[in-house]
Amino acid sequence: MSERTRPWTVSEAGSQAGRVAVVTGANTGIGLEIARQLATADATVVLACRDQGRADAARADILGSAPKANVYAVQVDMGSLDSIAACSRRLRENWPVIDLLINNAGVMAAAPTRTADGFESDFGTNFLGHFALTGHLLDRVRASPSGRVVTVSSITHRRRTATLDFEDPNGLRRFDPATAYARSKMASMTFMVELQRRLAATGERTLSVAAHPGGVRTHILRQQNRLIQLVYNPRLSWLTGWFTQSPADGARPILRAALDSSTRGGDFYGPAGRGELVGPPVLVEVSRRARDVEAGRRLWQLAEDMTGVRFLETHG
Repeated sequence: MSERTRPWTVSEAGSQAGRVAVVTGANTGIGLEIARQLATADATVVLACRDQGRADAARADILGSAPKANVYAVQVDMGSLDSIAACSRRLRENWPVIDLLINNAGVMAAAPTRTADGFESDFGTNFLGHFALTGHLLDRVRASPSGRVVTVSSITHRRRTATLDFEDPNGLRRFDPATAYARSKMASMTFMVELQRRLAATGERTLSVAAHPGGVRTHILRQQNRLIQLVYNPRLSWLTGWFTQSPADGARPILRAALDSSTRGGDFYGPAGRGELVGPPVLVEVSRRARDVEAGRRLWQLAEDMTGVRFLETHG
């Protein structure tokens, strides 16, 4: 078994003292568990969350198990470009170097809804919001000798219906919840790959990587139908544990993407078990469509036009 495909544990990464990690959507679910593990490993962790009160409660929760941890909470609505810009200014003022930017926050809308800027909620929050945040903070990540941008994705990006629609990127003409979510994750994965291409072209060591948590019992499914909510209800883990896992277990692939020293730019981690739904984190496959060079270029240009945030521009 190769170094890059064997199971991995967070303890292998060692102390993260002196490093700064920003985790979006860190007040609950896998985001909270990612933040908890990083804080326990002595990293300075910034919880970037939509609700300040819930972020403060998450901070208190982490400090309850790691009282000496350096944990901060900042407010950001990933569905608002103004909020993202304001949060980025606060982060830049306080941390000249950000070692890890973990783009975790996400939504899964049950009906067509729009962000503050008029984008379809899944596409606007899961992809465009993190594109903008990354653009605002990338120079801080590049200032780290081992900076990484970690995209939290999903196996749904491999679905046939996850094809990007450049004529109707918001997908509001014919909305389907599962398709909207899958397309937002395809956009995120395509962005991850294109970001790595552009970083590699600069000759720097900063990495763009991704991971997916598998079948995790979290609140992101709270707007879905009753059956899906029932399947992923934590109280039924005794029955569904063969294909669902806890947020702490779901956090492991993201932590490996963030911390494993053998990780390379463009790597994608997920659970090793049944259907990539459960199990220890290993390297898994990035969809061929997400690796398409022309799609990456077009999506980057589209995101710049929609958000007004421009970075790592290519010429010629």
